[in-house]
Amino acid sequence: QVRLVESGGGLVQPGGSLRLSCATSGLLFSDITMGWYRQAPGKQRELVARISSSGSTNYADSVKGRFTMSRDNAKNMVYLQMNSLKPEDTAVYYCNPWLTAYWGQGTQVTVSS
Repeated sequence: QVRLVESGGGLVQPGGSLRLSCATSGLLFSDITMGWYRQAPGKQRELVARISSSGSTNYADSVKGRFTMSRDNAKNMVYLQMNSLKPEDTAVYYCNPWLTAYWGQGTQVTVSS
């Protein structure tokens, strides 16, 4: 049974930082690509970043240079370090095993002064 648990969200001022974590179970974790997605109110879910099994990363243009995705295969976890946060980063953030329908409950990130 696949389980995804996101954490680390919260309220932060513009320019601040947060580190999101995603704990996974039930996956052959070290063999798969993982993604971070976000969904803002009234908008479609969008891909923020992904990391391959070898550690190669790709980022949405809107977060390049500000967000860093990483993984720890020993712990079956992925992370998203978010710096220089903007109000437009406000959303619920989800991790997702690439090209699967597995989703966790997400973690809310709110960027506001």
